Amino acid sequence: MIGASLAALDRRQPLLTRFGLLLLGLSLVTAMLQWVDPRLFMGQPTWAKPTRFLLSVGFFASTAAWFIGDVCEDLRQGRLLRATAWALVATGAYEVFYIAYRAALGQASHFNFDTPWTALGYALMGIGAVVLVATSLPIAWRVWHQPRPGLSPHYRLAVVMGLVLTVLLGGVLGGYMSATGAHDVGARGGTLAMTGWNRTGGDLRVAHFLGLHASQILPVAAIVIGVVLPRGRQMAVAVVAALVVAATLFAFTQAVSGRPFLPSIG
Repeated sequence: MIGASLAALDRRQPLLTRFGLLLLGLSLVTAMLQWVDPRLFMGQPTWAKPTRFLLSVGFFASTAAWFIGDVCEDLRQGRLLRATAWALVATGAYEVFYIAYRAALGQASHFNFDTPWTALGYALMGIGAVVLVATSLPIAWRVWHQPRPGLSPHYRLAVVMGLVLTVLLGGVLGGYMSATGAHDVGARGGTLAMTGWNRTGGDLRVAHFLGLHASQILPVAAIVIGVVLPRGRQMAVAVVAALVVAATLFAFTQAVSGRPFLPSIG
């Protein structure tokens, strides 16, 4: 069953499928490195951050491959979507490589201005992140205007709204963190396992995470909606989108006020 699912994904967009699977496989390697490399960085295992980013970019690439499969077949390998796929691969590869490289050295990848080279590396990460997130827009355009035959209207709406929200919420909040020069607001203390989110003060990464993954939340919700609701499906998708926006904005206002996410365990 898994093999058939991967083959179906590969038929939709081979480059992004294989890139996504490569990163997900590498995330297992960096996860295992946490067991053999005892070093800590800012209270977290040195290889925790590379693992998170490999997972995030890997899923981002894999879902992009799936969404391209929702475009009519003769346009999937057209110039626009081919360029989009290569842009995603190039920027995604740089992001995860640079983060892993700095982790291996025991250094910060983000907000590292210690030397001209670390400042340049971080600046290139910022440019790459903008391009990476922006690859959602050409895919959204094609899915909306040239969908594959038989694509249900409520699911198409969910894909397009999710991709656009990823840019508007995830992209803008990522830019905000870069402009402020930090993701923590207020006190810095313990962190949540795996995520590294601040348990003492505010953490802008929570809102960034919610916004960035809107492109996955909404389509999954649309699949459930298609099963449980016989009518009113597009309205239900719009409601879920509004909830994602509300949750993201709530997490943002919580962070800027210096309050930790999930304060009951903070």
